Amino acid sequence: MLAGVDEAGLGPLLGPLTIGYSAFRVPRGTADLWHALEPVVDRAPQPKDSRLLVADSKVVFVRNARGARRLERTALAFLAQCDPARRCVADGSDLLKRATHRVQRSESLASEAWFPHLPAALPQAVAAESLANDVHQLAAALSNANVTLCAAGVRVMPVCELNASFARTENKSVTHWETCSAVLRTLWEEHAHEQLDVLVDRHGGRMRYARLLRETFPECSVDVVSEIPARSEYELRGHGDTDGRTPFMRIAFAERAETASFAVALASCLAKYLRETCMHAFNAYFESLQPGLKPTAGYTTDGRRWIDDAEAAIALSGLTQDALVRSR
Repeated sequence: MLAGVDEAGLGPLLGPLTIGYSAFRVPRGTADLWHALEPVVDRAPQPKDSRLLVADSKVVFVRNARGARRLERTALAFLAQCDPARRCVADGSDLLKRATHRVQRSESLASEAWFPHLPAALPQAVAAESLANDVHQLAAALSNANVTLCAAGVRVMPVCELNASFARTENKSVTHWETCSAVLRTLWEEHAHEQLDVLVDRHGGRMRYARLLRETFPECSVDVVSEIPARSEYELRGHGDTDGRTPFMRIAFAERAETASFAVALASCLAKYLRETCMHAFNAYFESLQPGLKPTAGYTTDGRRWIDDAEAAIALSGLTQDALVRSR
């Protein structure tokens, strides 16, 4: 099996951190899913965007109508493959429930002030009929290539949870690891019996992960394959199960992993789509308190502008600083 993990929103001042993941069962010898699924996917933008674009979310998404269509088509078409009936998500609440249920309790997000302002219907940027066609064509391509999308989802960490973690760890990279490690444990528990190969997009300067992996997977042996600036790789082995199979996971942390792995690129798109959906609800909530308030994507410079502009809305919301603005 091939799996990938990537994040969106590690740096912003406002809004959640999202960790996306995907896992594929592939025929032996299949490593390039862009090639295997070529009839329906592209890895670079094309003039007509006839295929689904699976790439770094910064390539897929720009803040215009075309970028929104690209991101939504890719995220929702692949998420639908995880439903037994290939059912598309119905609305924003359904999206969060289905995307997060494997890695967190979706109810934990329901207390967020912006939660009731999630989209009342999805898709928004692409016609429902067009998305249904994407879902059908993608399913056919996966079947023809003998490839199965076994898991796809996102862990969503709202500001209040991030700030609580920052206060406890006093370290942004440790908080990021703890958020990511919950996804890695889910992949291990659900798929390591099939011999899992995971690539994680690396952020920051960390090069050594053996200690963190041993703490996260205390029941496993963790062997270092290599630790070099561009890539750190490890092998995890568990105890044999009743069928005599030994759970195994090869995991690597690499820079720009989304350019090398389809699974990481898809994870990047899923993480970005969930964050953008949450920020849409965030902006809708505060605009309901202060009509005409200019929305924000939450990144530092514009986030500070928004905090100044939204003074009246913030006061009306009753939210504390810890629930609204990241401390790190």
